[in-house]
Amino acid sequence: MNILVCFGTRPEAIKMAPICNEFKKNKIPFKLCVTAQHREMLDQVLYFFELEPDYDLNLMQPNQNLNELSSRIIKDVDTVFNSKKFDLILVHGDTTTSAMVALAAFHKGIKVGHIEAGLRTYNKCSPFPEELNRQLTGRIADFHFVPTEKAMNNLLKEGINKQNIIYTGNTVVDALLYTIEKLKKGFSNSRIENLKAKLNFDKNIILVTGHRRESFGEGFANLCDALLKISEKDDVEIVYPVHLNPNVQKTVYYQLSEVRNIHLIQPLDYASFVWLMSRSSLIISDSGGVQEEAPSLKIPVIVTRNETERKEGMNSGFSFLTGTNSNKIIETTLNLLHGKFDFTNKENPYGDGKASIKIVNFIQNNFN
Repeated sequence: MNILVCFGTRPEAIKMAPICNEFKKNKIPFKLCVTAQHREMLDQVLYFFELEPDYDLNLMQPNQNLNELSSRIIKDVDTVFNSKKFDLILVHGDTTTSAMVALAAFHKGIKVGHIEAGLRTYNKCSPFPEELNRQLTGRIADFHFVPTEKAMNNLLKEGINKQNIIYTGNTVVDALLYTIEKLKKGFSNSRIENLKAKLNFDKNIILVTGHRRESFGEGFANLCDALLKISEKDDVEIVYPVHLNPNVQKTVYYQLSEVRNIHLIQPLDYASFVWLMSRSSLIISDSGGVQEEAPSLKIPVIVTRNETERKEGMNSGFSFLTGTNSNKIIETTLNLLHGKFDFTNKENPYGDGKASIKIVNFIQNNFN
């Protein structure tokens, strides 16, 4: 059984790392290929989870468009497929890497396992390009490892054979719990120590992230307007690790620099980000992974997207959809900070931290 795990971005690496380490724990051989669709942010995760790629395609280029990236992925991963006969390729979620690697595997007649399968908005432009990436990968995949019952039902409605759908929970919870345990045992680094010195944790810490293409321009300008208004409150400190994309940085630094209680910082490594999440009162984000992680930490998330494929968090009362409407972001933030919400008896709808065990057990039992 020859298995190839393939991913290219930081979020994929976080969610695939527990599977790789579960393979290692069970002494199941596999190869790891990274496209490096993200480079620096990806490498931080590989280091933290002690993963070393067997194939590194190193495809990141400044401001490359999606067609350029897609063509490079298909061309270069083909050389990997030609180097060894693989029986199963594992891809994750909704990235350009996942969709193009799945397509290239299909061209070679290699079976594809799709981790975090079945998420849908059914609006092909929201999120862009992720929604069509995951639908394309879902049509190609032979095995669908779904994180929730809703995701499973989406696939059943699309005609996917139930025998090929495996309900596992989301591996992001596995990664989060692993990291929290390391932090509890004393793990630290310079970024964590700098944040400890910089922030006043007697105030409400609001963590902000944003990177979605559909929010470039007006969307990010609206978000910044909302943050400026929120920052007028004396009891808050806003921490914004600014995404490296120039389309994000230009707007954010122009509007939010030099504001007393808004800290614009470089993107954080994964462990530092988890530590900061755990110390926050509230998160404002367009990230899918954050929507899945925050419930385990009992922290509410304001989702700055018009639609989300992760409705379980909303239904459980952990997530609040505002889009990039400034007034909605301000109103929801103030309501959450000064209202009462109790997550004590609520469980994370995205999993219990055992998804990677279930995925590896399935592969072990079905591919010998």
